[in-house]
Amino acid sequence: MAVIVVGADHSEGAKAALRFALEEAKLRQATLRVVHAWQYAVIGATGFEGAYPAIGGDIKMLREAAASDLEATLRESIPETGAVDVERRVVEDRPAAALVEESRDADLVVVGSRGHGGFAGLLLGSVGQQVAHHASCPVVIVHQRHEQ
Repeated sequence: MAVIVVGADHSEGAKAALRFALEEAKLRQATLRVVHAWQYAVIGATGFEGAYPAIGGDIKMLREAAASDLEATLRESIPETGAVDVERRVVEDRPAAALVEESRDADLVVVGSRGHGGFAGLLLGSVGQQVAHHASCPVVIVHQRHEQ
């Protein structure tokens, strides 16, 4: 069975990538695997072993919030999936690393051209660039359309 992986982070670029990936999954009769990666922030401390949490909070609550964010993104972007099987993956990892890992058993990876990074003027974000260079399958980078 074909698998199309798409990264989702609630950005407009990710929403455009989700819509594109859903249409591809319909055409290819493939499973759509939606991956939302998140990280628990830590701070390294000089002179101490390991790292310490940068934010307070329950890790379970953070995982649940990430899953909730993914569901909200799916509802906004692709409320109707038709007959496409949609797998949801919420992983604690850097987005690029998670998508490269998922590419190992995928037929296609789809990412938005820009996410939540701080350099909005760039044509390609760091996640898209990393995935394009390191994925084990073909990659599509979707540029969102700007309404005039």
